[in-house]
Formats: sequence, structure tokens, C-alpha cells
Amino acid sequence: MNAAPADTRAFWWMLLTAAMSALPHLPYIASWLGGGTVMILAWQAWRIHRRVDAPRWYITTPLAIGAGVAVVITYQTLLGKQAGIALLVVLLSLKLLESRSPRDLRVCIFLAMFLQLGLFLDTESALTAAIAVLSALSAIGTLISLSGLRSPQRTLKLAGTMVLQSVPFMLLLFFLFPRIPGPLWGLPEDAFAARTGLSDSMSPGSISELIQSGAVAFRVKFNESPPPRHQLYWRGPVLTNFDGRRWTPVKTGDATAPEYAVAGTPYRYTMTLEAHDKPWLLALDYPGPGVQNARYATDYRLLDSKRIQQRTRYTAESYPESRVGLNESQRTLVVALTLPPERNPRTVELARTLRASHESPKATLNAALSWMRTAGLNYTLRPPTLGLNTADEFLFDTKRGFCEHFASSFVILMRAAGIPARVVTGYQGGELNAYDGHLVVRQSDAHAWSEVWLEGRGWLRVDPTAQSHPARLDDGLAAALGANDAIPLFIRPDMQWLRDLRQRWDFVNNAWNQWVLGYDQARQQDFLSRLGLEKGNWPQLAGVLLGMSALIMLTLLWWAHRTQRESDPLLRQWARFEHKLRRAGVPRLIHEGPDDYARRAGAALVAHRDAIGSIATQYSRLRYGRGTPERHEIQQLKSMIDRLKF
Repeated sequence: MNAAPADTRAFWWMLLTAAMSALPHLPYIASWLGGGTVMILAWQAWRIHRRVDAPRWYITTPLAIGAGVAVVITYQTLLGKQAGIALLVVLLSLKLLESRSPRDLRVCIFLAMFLQLGLFLDTESALTAAIAVLSALSAIGTLISLSGLRSPQRTLKLAGTMVLQSVPFMLLLFFLFPRIPGPLWGLPEDAFAARTGLSDSMSPGSISELIQSGAVAFRVKFNESPPPRHQLYWRGPVLTNFDGRRWTPVKTGDATAPEYAVAGTPYRYTMTLEAHDKPWLLALDYPGPGVQNARYATDYRLLDSKRIQQRTRYTAESYPESRVGLNESQRTLVVALTLPPERNPRTVELARTLRASHESPKATLNAALSWMRTAGLNYTLRPPTLGLNTADEFLFDTKRGFCEHFASSFVILMRAAGIPARVVTGYQGGELNAYDGHLVVRQSDAHAWSEVWLEGRGWLRVDPTAQSHPARLDDGLAAALGANDAIPLFIRPDMQWLRDLRQRWDFVNNAWNQWVLGYDQARQQDFLSRLGLEKGNWPQLAGVLLGMSALIMLTLLWWAHRTQRESDPLLRQWARFEHKLRRAGVPRLIHEGPDDYARRAGAALVAHRDAIGSIATQYSRLRYGRGTPERHEIQQLKSMIDRLKF
């Protein structure tokens, strides 16, 4: 037997739920799958509006099979996070398209709720949480509409009330349920496939592509005033090996503490580093000792023992004006002089000329910087493709490049002149958020610079990009780009209102990160100790959880009972009727329904038997009949009760 078809309003509610659950996933799945999902949802909207029957199985089944095959072809699997979410998005839209009965819509609701949970596998921002709550609200509204409640306003109000009723339980579990360090379940291998950030290698064009992203790399809160902008170099991978085109790091040893001559003002700060699925910890040049759980590399990087796969917070102290590498090993210096043979002959010849005409490496370095400043090199987001001799083509032919072109070519020039040099990648600058005082550093602040080694001076930071275009250091990326460059929207200087709006949103997101996502095991244990709960006393904690849950449940039951009487006009009139009979000496027994109660009350109050029976009949018809009572019918019942006098 076929089930009765669902009401049209329920289909509209389900369409809204499906759209709110599926559409936020579109940026993370293949574009053609997202386009197909939008088309199917639009087809469903047209079908509901025109009251067209759902397509038959011989249409939807091939579509479902084709979607599964397409996902396998696109992702080479059905098991990973991206493949699983993509398949679920398509199947939800197809299931909705073929839905006819309330049972079909309930299946769609469960699929939508899985997708709402899946949002947090991509991002845990405040916006994601808001979308998930709104999607859940829509799903509850769909369930309510399936129960026969007609008015959209009443449906939405009841759904909102149910969500608000869940808030005490949510807060109780958030604060008291034991926190487990790390993810609650193992994530598939592609869980961090979409992470953006610095790579452990560099080739022409690699950083200029990263600049297009406005994603936050990390946030910094300085204990005192931050250093001047020209000192804001955030150290990441150090690249020493060079194969003629690609720079990669050498394997370095660990140091118990960094070795350098401390000088200048120390800056203390707290870093909140976003997940980037790499082992390095970003720090202001040059990080001092004392960073908790960090390893110090001999090239002055900070490293974690594992990949950074969740937001990480740590405190650090840096000395930007210190001298480092005064006692550098001979092995490191030899690698920092190595160049592939028969590459970049014009750059090598320039280096020999500079070295021959100057007495010391320091003078050669200054001469090379002077040459870079006067060579007419242009800073651009759209550098041309380079061939085999990258430094020659950039310095003498195209003269157009991004920071990686400047840094790479300068290091090649220094090595050819006999001066040890290497490339350092990281971030430069940042934007101070006026609303919370955090320095926000984005992927668009990614940068590459050089380090050269001089006897008695150690490693010196040299930024050839800043030498040629000082505006990059003083005023940021947008000020250094040429007029023909398409500046990313989020850093355009003429879009101050957009930057202000972004800062406000960053403030909200940072507060969410600090107070919600940052509530980890350590902070929970500190909170429980303040409540007087013993650490590790799980029976005690379980007892508190059960007791508080019972108290919340009883409070909600009492509130629901009271609210029902106050908000239900029909029940309110019946309560008045019961009150009159109770004062007349005939209280209702707990097991009595309206008709049984009326017969017993009529037998006890014979003079009013007919009136009591009529009131009970009218109430039963309105309460248990089909449809919602009209206002004039409830008013009629009220008048009948008013006329009942004892």
C-alpha cells in the first residue's frame, strides 16, 4: 500500500533544509558536482511549485548510480572525507527529488543532519556554527510541518522554542563532559587536503599564488606594544638546497636552545596558529628559549613534534635585533655556497665582477644590494614564466617578479660571489585589529627573504624585495604592486569599509576561537577545580552531570506544562471549567477524560447536567476534532462556561 503523500508545505520546508545543509559544502567539493546539486534543487522547487509528480525510479536510479560513478572518478575513492561529503550532497538532492511520503522526507532530514555535522570537518568558525544551527532549526521545522501544523509562523516559533530548550543541555555538556585531547575520532587521510599555507619548498610563482588567499595564518597578541613593521618577520621554513629551480630545506639538527648574542628589545607575545598540516611553528625572528613543547632547529626555526592539525596556542619571546649563527658549522656554510653547475651564467658573471671590485664580503653585499635597487626590477603578482636559468631571466630579461624571484635570485648572486646565503620563507607584517588588539597575519602576508653569512656577524637578514620596493615593508603588499596588477579585494586600500567589516568579523571569530574552540582539557580541568570537583574523579563528575540533567529536565517539564496552559486558549477555558466544578465540590479525578468527568459532575449537580454535558461535548469536538479550532468557536465555549453559575 502506498503511503499518503506529504503536505506541500512540508516539501517547501524540506527544500529549505536541504539547501541550507548542502550549499555550504559547495566550496569544498568539485564544481560540477555542486552545479548538479543546485540544478536538482531548482528542479525540485519547480516541481513543488507546479505540483508535478516526483520522477519515477527509472529516472532517479540511473542518476544516483551515475553520481556515485562520477564521485569515484573525481576522487578515486568513496571513503575519504571529500568523496563522502560530495556523494552525500548529491544523494540528498536526488532523494528529495523522488520523495512523495512523510517517510521519504524523514529520510531526507536524517541525511541533512549528517551534512550539518560534516560542515565542522572543513571549518569550525562561528559562521559554520551559525549555519549549522539555522539548518537544524529548518530540519526541526520540517518535522513539525509533517505533524500537521499549518502556519509557517507557528512552525518556526515552535522550532525556535525547541532549539532554545536544548541550550541548557548544550551548555552543561560543553562545560562538564570530559574533554579528550585531539580529535574524538580518526580523520581520513584527506581531512587536511584543503589546508592552505607555506610549503616546505619554493619555486617561481609558489608564493604569489598563496598571496591570493585572505585566510588567516595566525593571530598574535603582544604583551606590550608590537615591534615596528619593518621587524615583523615571521620565520617559517629555511631553504638551503637548490637544484636550479626549486629550493628545499636541508636536514638540520635539534638545539636545546637557540645560540645567538641577545641584543635589543625582547618582545613577548601569544601566538594562535591556524592548522596548516606542517610541523613548523611560526615565530617572530628570532625566537628565544621557553616555548612549551617546541623543538629548536639549528637554523632557528621552531618545530613541533607532530603536524599542526588543529589550532595551536603558545607563548614566545623574540629578539629581532640579535646576532645569530656566529659559530655556524662548516658543513652548513658549504651547503649555503652550493650552486648547480652551468646555470645562470650572467648572474655568476655579475657576482664575479662585484667580488673582484670590492675588498670584503660586506662591501660585495652592499654593492649587490645597490645593483638590485638600480636594476629596474618590478614587483608584480603576475610574473612571466621562467625557463632554465631563473635568475638570469629575472634579473636581466623580464625584470618582473614576486618576492620569491627577488629572494632566490639574490641568494644565487651571493653564492656565486662566495658569500654563504639561503632563502627563508614565512610572513611579513600583519594588520592590527582595532577591536581586540590582535595582530592578524594572513596568507596574503606570505613572504620570502634572504639570509647571508658574514664572518664575525653571523647570519644577516637581507630582504631584496624591500631593497627594490621599500613600500612592501612600510605600507604592505598593495602599496608595492604596480598599477597593472589586480590587487586582491581584501587588501585594496580604497576599500576601507570592507577592511573595517573584515576586522569586525575577525574580532567575532577570534572570540569564538578563544572562548569556545579554545576550551580544551586543561581549561576544563581548571574550571572543574574551581567548582570543587576533584581531578580524575569520574563517578563524581558523572553524578553532577546526571543531577544537573535531571534538574534541567524537570524545569523544562514544569515550564512546558505552565506555558501550555497559558498559550493554549482552548485548554485555558477547560481549566476555568474544572475550577468551577472543583469549587462546587466535584474535582476531576486524574484518570478521567472530559466525557467521563462531565457525566459524574452532572450526576452530582443534577440542576446543571445539561449545561455541563454541552460544555464537555463542545470541548471534545474542538480538542479532538479535525483541524484547528477557530477563534469564534473558542469564544462560544467561553460564553457557555461564563453562563454556568453555582
